[in-house]
Amino acid sequence: MSKRASGVLMHISSLPGKFGIGSFGQSAYDFVDFLVAAKQTYWQILPLTTTSFGDSPYQSFSAVAGNPHFIDLDLLAEQGLLEPADYADVDFGQDLEAVDYALIYQQRRPLLQKAVTTFLASMQNRRALQQFEQEASWVNDYAEFMAIKEHFGNKALQAWDDMAIIKREEAALAHYRKELTDGIAYHKVCQYFFFNQWLALKAYANEHGIEIIGDMPIYVSADSVEVWTMPELFKVDQEKKPLYIAGVPADDFSDDGQLWGNPIYNWLEHQNTHFAWWVYRIQESCKIYDKVRIDHFKGFSDFWEIPAGDQTAKNGHWEAAPGLELFKTVREQLGQLPIIAENLGYIDEKAEHLLASTGFPGMKILEFGLYDETSQSMELPHHHERNCIVYTGTHDNEVVNGWYENLTVKQARFVRRYLHMHEGEPITKAMLRTIFASVGDTAIFCMQDLLDKDASSRMNRPNTVGGNWQWRMRACELTQDHIDYLVELTELYGRA
Repeated sequence: MSKRASGVLMHISSLPGKFGIGSFGQSAYDFVDFLVAAKQTYWQILPLTTTSFGDSPYQSFSAVAGNPHFIDLDLLAEQGLLEPADYADVDFGQDLEAVDYALIYQQRRPLLQKAVTTFLASMQNRRALQQFEQEASWVNDYAEFMAIKEHFGNKALQAWDDMAIIKREEAALAHYRKELTDGIAYHKVCQYFFFNQWLALKAYANEHGIEIIGDMPIYVSADSVEVWTMPELFKVDQEKKPLYIAGVPADDFSDDGQLWGNPIYNWLEHQNTHFAWWVYRIQESCKIYDKVRIDHFKGFSDFWEIPAGDQTAKNGHWEAAPGLELFKTVREQLGQLPIIAENLGYIDEKAEHLLASTGFPGMKILEFGLYDETSQSMELPHHHERNCIVYTGTHDNEVVNGWYENLTVKQARFVRRYLHMHEGEPITKAMLRTIFASVGDTAIFCMQDLLDKDASSRMNRPNTVGGNWQWRMRACELTQDHIDYLVELTELYGRA
């Protein structure tokens, strides 16, 4: 990322549209056109993987499979797999600025089921699906996992009512493959729909000079196809229950630390297999993204390991991880990697050394830096290096307006002085202007901040469940004024 450039952080779910959640349909193409007109280079999104309890894209049933909520129904209708009348009167939610995940889940399934049935009626389509299965080696395991999970009332893997299938005994696998044929086929075809639509959208973006920055969570969910099929890669017991779980110690987000609940990796096994799963996972990510942001990069130098069953993260301890060995191996097999390291939170000398050794660009958060009235924070622009990505904030932070409202009088005064705010200039514009002016090669702003949204538009509050991942924009908000403003900033600070 040596060329000065800029872009936006907004997830697919936040796109406008008539289906209750953003999708890969016309509104996504319109958003690409908006970015092109505004002379932007990057569109950063959150993980495209499936969501489960809490609706978080960081707790997925699979590290690879896509979220079927993003499959666009109009595109399926254009293929003759649905009729527009099938969904014309369906209630996907009345609030155009918030996703109702429970309603979406309920309303979309019958429609997708009809599209799958129509699709499978064609021999040509069945041959296309077979080709997809050959190229997507993961899809059979994923489809079986999801069909079995649904058979058991969507319970988590560890709560399935048949220990034989939890342990993947051959007789049990044969039984469920036969009994759940239709459910397995449904999940395969949905993945076919997902990746066809996503790769077409990505190709359109790339053809118009927009690159996609994707997001790869460091951990996978305990309730995932990976834990089911590859338990040796995790610290789990014979029943695939985690022995230790992931999180972080006390930080700015929580006095008790954060208890994420993901199983901890068995790093010894990863080393013994020459990190084959990581090579595969990063390779798959690079197929669907132009650049990959790896979440919680600190966890590759050392990680916070918490005994399973603990109610807080307080009793955790630090364990070493083979980060540099891992990334050397991946680079040997895949070449130079288009990776961004999420190096936020508690970053010690060991984590800093790992980042420097890999050469990956790290992240700088302007909101964090402006808490320091002594101007010593390395997050402040006068301390930035070129090889970094500069943000106003991310999906885990308050939007700028909410952040500014919560500052003390003294902090707000410092912020105005540091940003050299003009008379009447909104704080959102001052923050955007400052990250664009940074020496950092790449500046990324949250869409909510460009739109001058209030605190209610925040995407996620870490260490909380419920009420997150819901914000959506309206189509009418992609105005010429916003285009003109971004063009002015981009040209003024040499990011075009």
